[in-house]
Amino acid sequence: MFNVALYEPEIPPNTGNIIRLCANSGSRLHLIHPLGFTLEDKQLRRAGLDYHDLTCLQEYPDLDAFLSQHSPKRLFACSTRGQRCYSEADFEPDDTLLFGPETRGLPQALLDRLPPQQLIRIPMQVGNRSLNLSNAVAIILYEAWRQQGFAGAR
Repeated sequence: MFNVALYEPEIPPNTGNIIRLCANSGSRLHLIHPLGFTLEDKQLRRAGLDYHDLTCLQEYPDLDAFLSQHSPKRLFACSTRGQRCYSEADFEPDDTLLFGPETRGLPQALLDRLPPQQLIRIPMQVGNRSLNLSNAVAIILYEAWRQQGFAGAR
């Protein structure tokens, strides 16, 4: 249904949680290297439980390889620097939701390449920096899926 892309994720339990999230929402997961862990990491496997085999997961050596091999139909960059609230976006099946690494977010050079309507953010209290990566993915992915009537869900 949707594509979740993690650009240089650093924390194994976050990616494990996102693996489980993608399995439960029917979404594909794309991991863009370098990763801050291996896919055999104990914490990643524990957080993902037994959902690893239920998730379509692809890896890419870098962002350019991801963009050329996956060639997203529409790409939404999820960033605290986005001006548009995620709930204002009209998501469509096969959209790609791109998230940056936990400690630094997506690079400004990438954000500058996208139209402003494709840079989305999650509202937070003034003075707060960011949400946990797996929580942010869950919020935006489930909004996108909700807009599709939770297609494929029981």
